Amino acid sequence: MTVRISRLLPAVASAIALYAFTPFTLPSSAADITVPMNNGMPTLAPLVERVTPAVVNVAVKSKLDMEDNPLFKDPKFRRFFDLPDKLPPQERSSVGSGVIIDGKKGYILTNHHVIDEATDIVITLKDKRTFTAKVIGGDKDTDIALLQVDAQDLTSLPMGDATSMRVGDYVLAVGNPFGLGQTVTSGIVSALGRSGLAIEGYEDFIQTDASINPGNSGGALVNLKGELIGINTAIIGPAGGNVGVGFAVPTTMVKSVMNQLIAYGEVRRGQIGVQISDLTPELAKNLGIDRTEGALIGAVVKGSPAEAAGLKAGDVAIELDGKPVRSNTDLRNRIGMMTLGTTVSLTVIRNGGKKDFKLTIGKPPQQTVEAKADDRPALMGATFSNTDPADKNKGVKVSNVERGSPAFQSNLRPGDIIVSVNRKPVGNVDEFTEAMKNSERQTALFIKRGGEDILVIVQ
Repeated sequence: MTVRISRLLPAVASAIALYAFTPFTLPSSAADITVPMNNGMPTLAPLVERVTPAVVNVAVKSKLDMEDNPLFKDPKFRRFFDLPDKLPPQERSSVGSGVIIDGKKGYILTNHHVIDEATDIVITLKDKRTFTAKVIGGDKDTDIALLQVDAQDLTSLPMGDATSMRVGDYVLAVGNPFGLGQTVTSGIVSALGRSGLAIEGYEDFIQTDASINPGNSGGALVNLKGELIGINTAIIGPAGGNVGVGFAVPTTMVKSVMNQLIAYGEVRRGQIGVQISDLTPELAKNLGIDRTEGALIGAVVKGSPAEAAGLKAGDVAIELDGKPVRSNTDLRNRIGMMTLGTTVSLTVIRNGGKKDFKLTIGKPPQQTVEAKADDRPALMGATFSNTDPADKNKGVKVSNVERGSPAFQSNLRPGDIIVSVNRKPVGNVDEFTEAMKNSERQTALFIKRGGEDILVIVQ
């Protein structure tokens, strides 16, 4: 790997030329780390040699249902051309990356979207050995999945503390971009705690300018100690390529998800039952609060752990288990990563004073229903559920839509939030089901999709 001196430390380029026999030390938060020299030039090669055996290529095969042409829905057309009632699924191949996190047990971390709906997963190590992997579990909301292989002599990557990273710290990204094979890129931490990108349900990304491209998904973001600090998961680019804005799920979130996947095969996400928003400077001034960080509780759900503990609308959460609450996203992420039954301490500001509350993380009210032909044929193939109480958009969530189904043809997509039926607001699945039963043949669904408002007409 070639490291440009101008990128690492422009001010000492001449000093390196004069004192090539001395070690080169980076002036970062990890100032105790000495970069080795190679022929008088600083190099990260020894670090790369330690890290890369723990990063693997992930080859995935899956089957994708073919979307029918509208003409195929005509039985006469099908009979005339002797077409089957349903087109056979098409096999699809894709590639990604993964990180060996436990060599003895064969555990490999990757992204959920890399292995979603996979029928076959093959892991290729740096030494060219290949193994078939099984899925231990995955979490779509954080885009983390855990695989396992039966193999010997695996090199694992130690997990570092992402909370110790600072903007400006040097990092390396290791993965399999474009299926080329193992590739290492370098950069810095560009930002911390990125959220609101509508990439995942729970967002607290590390942003980096280390080159991340398609195929890097599931790969490692490491610090200069050779520790894993994040799983590379997404990029922002006009054409799907690197423009220096990449994102990784931090190990603080990864560790919690991984432990639950090992224990349960899924993430049993909890909630306390509050609707929250950021504490802006203007709100803080109006409420007479001398701080600008925290989460303002706008409402408390009836029968929730928050109500049982005594929390009220207007309280401002400032600490969770003794650690500061930076924003509503911060509070939501930390609560969402805790297992059911965990008791937490929440400190709030109420009427100018501090109050402490003990809460037990409860199960979200997650009512889920599948559309039936008797209700509305146009919704067949879709599954609906209640939104999380902490979600910004309130309504009914479209949890899943089968490709090619009537619901898919009606333009419903997973992640859509149905906020009203014929302009009548719906707050949960029961209200949505009742509204659909009482509506006319043509029904207008008002939907939130990402940051857009969409009108969908179903027959």
